[in-house]
Amino acid sequence: MDEVIDPSVHCEQCRACCCRKEVMLLGDARVPSHFIVLDAWGAEVLERLDDGWCSALDRQRLCCSIYSMRPQLCRDVRMGGAECLAARAGIDDD
Repeated sequence: MDEVIDPSVHCEQCRACCCRKEVMLLGDARVPSHFIVLDAWGAEVLERLDDGWCSALDRQRLCCSIYSMRPQLCRDVRMGGAECLAARAGIDDD
């Protein structure tokens, strides 16, 4: 079954909602090493700062500073899809 996409949602309207997700890096990741840390189990993840935001977030423009090299888990978040909408709802709840 295909994911239902809300066509009214655009990244330009976003406040970097998905940049608060924990992102485990898989073998195909091309992320610059200074954004990578090891989690409690020894897996490589994108570093999240003390406030919960991804270290690769460009806070001035609220967009990914490594967009062309972003990990697969980030690529899998479809604009207007269920995961995107859930992340946006979480931001609105804060």
